[in-house]
Amino acid sequence: MERMGLLDAQEPLSLEPLAGGVSSDIMRATWPRGSACVKRALPQLKVQAEWRAPVERNRWEVQWMRVAGAIVPGAVPAILGEDAAAGMFAMSWLDPDQHPVWKNQLRDGVVDPAVARAVGRILASIHGATAGDASVAAAFATDHIFHPIRLEPYLLATARAHPEVAARLAHLADVTASTRRTLVHGDVSPKNILVGPAGPVFLDAECAWYGDPAFDLAFCLNHLLLKCLWRPQWWARYLDCYAALCGTYLAHVTWEPAAELQRRVAHLLPGLFLARVDGKSPVEYVTSEADRDKVRRVAIQLLHQPVDLLSHISEAWRTEIGLGGQQLRCEAPPSPIKGT
Repeated sequence: MERMGLLDAQEPLSLEPLAGGVSSDIMRATWPRGSACVKRALPQLKVQAEWRAPVERNRWEVQWMRVAGAIVPGAVPAILGEDAAAGMFAMSWLDPDQHPVWKNQLRDGVVDPAVARAVGRILASIHGATAGDASVAAAFATDHIFHPIRLEPYLLATARAHPEVAARLAHLADVTASTRRTLVHGDVSPKNILVGPAGPVFLDAECAWYGDPAFDLAFCLNHLLLKCLWRPQWWARYLDCYAALCGTYLAHVTWEPAAELQRRVAHLLPGLFLARVDGKSPVEYVTSEADRDKVRRVAIQLLHQPVDLLSHISEAWRTEIGLGGQQLRCEAPPSPIKGT
């Protein structure tokens, strides 16, 4: 904190560990003149499997926040200081009462497609503003981080668990790795998005990379599908959010044909879906083998027989979990839906 210029040597400092993801130590720092959220990247992630990643990824997380904040002001916390040598940085502390975590809202039945639409708009704005930008591409040449923290633990580790679709998963990893379009966040998950008074606030960009924007959209849509198993009583609301997110995002794609991007998302999504039960980072709330088998059946079917439309994936999932009914289209619903 002293090296960041935030704290004088004689000032008292209080540190409170915060719950968070698996990749970093996160603390709330409080001192007489202020407070901050301090984050330190870990070399070995907090999972059972061996999962290592370079700690210098904090450097690119800070850069992503600065770039994204300049494109969409308020969409990220303010960066207060950085200690690159220690792999730490400090960002503004956001009151949880005013900035609830989107994942917690989804868990508790506060499921508003307006939030999903706002996430889609922000994500498309960041992708669009950085598309084809050689200087951003050079600044985020982070293949050495994106591969060990995203492609290997999700797609390639899952390929080892499923030889029947291993070639397809390896192909998806190759396509993702070789597609260079925009600045990618790399971990667009509801647990990394706060629902603030002025709109969504994105956190945890330590996977930042200049590459395929399809990864960001597929990663977030994946979580909305899985929520149907977590809280099945709100399945329709989760799928409304799925439709709202993909519809809004695709409507704002200007840097390439939206149909081509949608096809890459639709091809990648089943691989990420399968990874959340059989990769290195299984989702913690899908606990029964019967539910895991539902994910496996849909994901493997779609890996064997890829579809080009995201609505076809949500419909296949509806059918698997016994919902049937009218096919959902990738478009934002006409009005927000809230409830507890």
